[in-house]
Amino acid sequence: MKNRNLRAPLAALPLALLATFSHAQTAPAPSASASAADHGGIDLPDTVVTATRLHTQADQLVSEVVLIDRSVIEASSARTLPELLARSAGLQISATGGAGKAASVFIRGTEARHAILLIDGVRYGSATLGQPTWNAVPLDMIERIEVLKGPASALYGSDGVGGVVHIITRQGREGFHPHAALTLGAKSHRQMSVGLSGGQPGVRYTLGFSQVREQGFSATRAEVPFGNHHPDRDPWQQDALQASVTVDLPAGWRADAGVVYSDGLNHFDDGLGRDTQTAQRSVVARMGLQAQLLPNWHSELRWGQSTDSSNALVGAWLPGRFETRQQQWSWQNTFQTPLGSLLAGLEQRQQKVDSSTAYTVRERDIDAVFVGLQGSQGPHSWQLNLRRDDNSQFGRSNTGFAGYGFHLNPAWRLHVAHGTSFVAPSFNQLYWPGFGNPALQPERGRNTDLGLSWRSVGHELKLVRFDNRIRGFISSTTLPQNVPQVRIDGWTLGYEGRLGAWSWRAGHDLLDPRDQSNGRQLARRARQQSTLDLNYQQENWSVGGSLLRVGGRFDDAAQQRRLAAYTTLDLHAQYRLAQDWSMQLRLNNLGNAVYETAFGYKQPGRGLFMTLRWQPR
Repeated sequence: MKNRNLRAPLAALPLALLATFSHAQTAPAPSASASAADHGGIDLPDTVVTATRLHTQADQLVSEVVLIDRSVIEASSARTLPELLARSAGLQISATGGAGKAASVFIRGTEARHAILLIDGVRYGSATLGQPTWNAVPLDMIERIEVLKGPASALYGSDGVGGVVHIITRQGREGFHPHAALTLGAKSHRQMSVGLSGGQPGVRYTLGFSQVREQGFSATRAEVPFGNHHPDRDPWQQDALQASVTVDLPAGWRADAGVVYSDGLNHFDDGLGRDTQTAQRSVVARMGLQAQLLPNWHSELRWGQSTDSSNALVGAWLPGRFETRQQQWSWQNTFQTPLGSLLAGLEQRQQKVDSSTAYTVRERDIDAVFVGLQGSQGPHSWQLNLRRDDNSQFGRSNTGFAGYGFHLNPAWRLHVAHGTSFVAPSFNQLYWPGFGNPALQPERGRNTDLGLSWRSVGHELKLVRFDNRIRGFISSTTLPQNVPQVRIDGWTLGYEGRLGAWSWRAGHDLLDPRDQSNGRQLARRARQQSTLDLNYQQENWSVGGSLLRVGGRFDDAAQQRRLAAYTTLDLHAQYRLAQDWSMQLRLNNLGNAVYETAFGYKQPGRGLFMTLRWQPR
């Protein structure tokens, strides 16, 4: 009954919005060369890559994409990547404590394993858990984040049910541009970062280092009957290095290479009398070669390798070691045709597991071929993608995507898209001793999007209706099983704008994630979530706040453990001390809200942080 009641007010949303905004003054849609001012002051890059694997104008996309640039990251109160993503419409998180602790990101209510994490184009995550690891890259090393919401298997293969989070690290540019920052704050938090980017015609480079130390807090509650409470602080520390270089070669060729490395030590509660400690290491390396072979033919050959390693130095149980190594090759070609950009390529990925756990199978290969077409003409834009993956364990899987966008007038735009997806079971789900199920089959999904956007001078509004149906959904019970079907549908409303010295971003999600066989709500997903960021900026100073409201939800599939709704308010202020120096104050969780995103694990309370930043202009 609750599900039916939810859909009734949802259906009225588009009409209400049309009535509200149809009388507004409109402006022409921006062109490829439009500046930030032409976008009404909204700082959007001219092109994005993740949604099509091609450089595409943001206003020509047929999928929903969230863009988070460097200025948004610096103004945010978030200390970790999941905290930053949770401030975006359509994304929710779950974490077992504060900074450095295990976290999950749910895109449009899908599972944590339904998101693909790319770091500079290289897939990163744990093949044993079957989901991304979100602590690999400190925020200080990130230049931009592109979040594709919706099916992505036709572009990137397995796991792309909910979407893709693509981290683009700081890139080199001509000149000499050093930077440094120091942050001190609550729970003995200390973070330092230094770096530089530079270059000259033909060569560009970047180099950065980051270090974080935090004493943390005891995340678990003594009254929770898990037996894992230990009343001590749970520190987190991490050292990270990032470097890249791009070289222009003769005859129009270009070569690039990069690496992101991080080493961390995480303490967490896992049993009375034990200060459990896990060493975490991640390495993401890449190389590429590209050229314009003919006037209408561009070709790229890329290699990447990611390593995700976790080694329990001290454990409540027996110490364990887990390492996932993923190596990928891709050859991608783009041809300019009268119908748009034609994409064709080959991809090969190998997953290897090295662990102290006795997995009966430790590696698998995935070979893929993909094609696509993306183009626009007048008010029309379109995108088609097909992909075939050949998995050494599960055989062939075909996925597709088709989308169409149409400018109703210079301000209003409509888009519709449909895509299929699949997810191969993880090594834990298949082979964990005593708890794996080797008979599991891949999940297969179908998703339909219908979106309406409105853009005027200084304002942009997006409303998206989505419906995702997943067959063979893998349950999270003790012995995982394929559930006949799960359905996740809902609405996402996002609005950002600027008026004089004021700027704001707001989002609201209405979500209905449920198991079709019993109607139960999927674990750790809230039916409603709202976000609001408000900022006021003058020449040398700015102030603002960020509000997050998350509705109630259940921690388990049986709906026996309920997680209460919560609201947090973060405040920040920044002042430019001199031309190259600025200071920022952040007060997180002003109301000291007590809340959990995973049952039995507390989240950080009120905390004050100060950042001193040096950035020559």
